[in-house]
Amino acid sequence: MQSTTRSLMRRARAVAIASCLGALVTATGAQERVLNLYSARHYQTDEALYQNFTRSTGIRINRVDSDDAGILARLQSEGVSSPADVILLVDAARLWRAERDGLFQPVRSKILEERIPATLRSQDTGQGSAWFGFSTRARVVVYDKLKVQAGDVDRYEKLALPMNKGRLCTRSGSHPYNLSLFSAMFEHLGAEPTESWLKGLVANMARAPKGGDTDQIRAVASGECAVAVTNSYYLARLMRSAAPADRAVVEKIGVAFPNQADRGTHINIAGAAVARHAKNREAAVLFLEYLSGAEAQAYFADGNNEWPAVPGTKVNNPALDALGPFKTEKVPVSVIGANQVKVQQILDRVGYR
Repeated sequence: MQSTTRSLMRRARAVAIASCLGALVTATGAQERVLNLYSARHYQTDEALYQNFTRSTGIRINRVDSDDAGILARLQSEGVSSPADVILLVDAARLWRAERDGLFQPVRSKILEERIPATLRSQDTGQGSAWFGFSTRARVVVYDKLKVQAGDVDRYEKLALPMNKGRLCTRSGSHPYNLSLFSAMFEHLGAEPTESWLKGLVANMARAPKGGDTDQIRAVASGECAVAVTNSYYLARLMRSAAPADRAVVEKIGVAFPNQADRGTHINIAGAAVARHAKNREAAVLFLEYLSGAEAQAYFADGNNEWPAVPGTKVNNPALDALGPFKTEKVPVSVIGANQVKVQQILDRVGYR
């Protein structure tokens, strides 16, 4: 009963926000500038980002929170009536899918084009880019320091070798974080080698895929498995935690940034776009440009342990400093998204659930 009540309250809140189409009239008769944001980022620390934008611009943010799939479904159902101005998503494949489905509109901005590297935004169609990455996270390998040598896991390809049989833990292969990694591997290796590699991962599982990335890290520390794949910011959270249990986990594991000797470690992005039917386009573009600024970029690093997308941004985060500099792959994230359908078909064939 309580769950039903909460659900109804969430729906009522969403409907109320959706009614804010464009500028609102205040009690004094002046128009209040607003921005309607649909966000899949559920990080409490992001609240300061929104507050700082409002303080600096006077534009109030109305936010609808959901997961990526819920946001995309909502945009589809709302169509031209959608109040959304800006969409925030947390995976390159999801951004690519939304662009393919016509849910975004291109943006031509000198500021964004100068600050955001071409590999971290969608391809320019001649009218601008449909979306831009504003923070990055690496897909790293964590391992049991007592059971595994760093050289056993210093390339993604090695995770499928017989020496790692019975060692591997992952979340679902179809989760977007893994799907993006596998799509990058598809780009690097080709179809048949990628299928062989994924078969090897399935054969090396210590247990069936389950849980989230933090669960994989804890599984390594507990001895349930010896090797796992995780996004870097989950690891950084544990590294910055003062909880004794979290510190004990960090003490037991090592971390590898794969493929440093060749193409570099896979990275993914959190990114944003202007909604196709945005009623407040000028404010939407201004918000995207704000996210590329020094203050917001530093906050991505300090607030949620992500690396800024803008090169040269000063980072003040001890966990990220401890992880150190690393070489990143240069495959455009837009290409990674385009490979996901073929990769999912391979996952189904090899039984990677």
